Amino acid sequence: MSVVSMILVIIVAFLAGMEGILDEFQFHQPLVACTLIGLVTGNLTAGIILGGTLQMMALGWANIGAAVAPDAALASVASAIILVLSGQGVKGVSTAIAVAIPLAVAGLFLTMICRTLAVPMVHFMDAAAEKGNMKAIEFWQLAAIAMQGLRIAIPAACLLVIPSEVVANFLNSMPAWLTDGMAIGGGMVVAVGYAMVINMMATAEVWPFFAIGFCLAAVSDLTLIALGAIGISIALVYLKLSEAAASGGGVGNGGTGDPLGDILDDYE
Repeated sequence: MSVVSMILVIIVAFLAGMEGILDEFQFHQPLVACTLIGLVTGNLTAGIILGGTLQMMALGWANIGAAVAPDAALASVASAIILVLSGQGVKGVSTAIAVAIPLAVAGLFLTMICRTLAVPMVHFMDAAAEKGNMKAIEFWQLAAIAMQGLRIAIPAACLLVIPSEVVANFLNSMPAWLTDGMAIGGGMVVAVGYAMVINMMATAEVWPFFAIGFCLAAVSDLTLIALGAIGISIALVYLKLSEAAASGGGVGNGGTGDPLGDILDDYE
């Protein structure tokens, strides 16, 4: 890996760490982080496949109360770097996924350290606020955010220092029962992620759309772009019907009680 690529990877890792807290531009999401690392290292296809698979797992990762979810940012960045260093390309995606799960759990330790260090920073900001020192408040705010970025950037830099031959030999030395078992476990996590999302979205209004999408997905001639276009079209029709129902059961000349018919009449 060239020096420029290593610098770009560290920048992506830093942004992913910050976004784990800011949650604004979604750099911490596996699909984004792995794709960017694959792009800057010349492994775009493998990065997209790895990111998409990890994203399915991350669907079930959520902070609930005092329970902290596994670190998706560290799992994404570290597994993408390991995939690149292994030199296996798309063939190494399954192995990288197997490594990502324990890395996500290990990232909780770094999260605990950062949150512990953030406590005195809050007290420093409170003291600065009492004195009306806005510059000090901004400094500690930026320092806390930068600390979250370093939480991912430092492990990423450490991984980049390791020779690629060492990483490749380590991955190749892993027994098949271990890699296969972790890959199967990762697939189960994907199913759990889908189940949690469906459970949160399960309403009488949503189930018909789920059934329609399930059936359309079985049509092999439809591409992902076609399925996306169908989904957007159905969503627009649903929103329009909802607006019509909220306005009194129809649009146009008082409505006829048939929202879909009133909408079609407006286009005539």
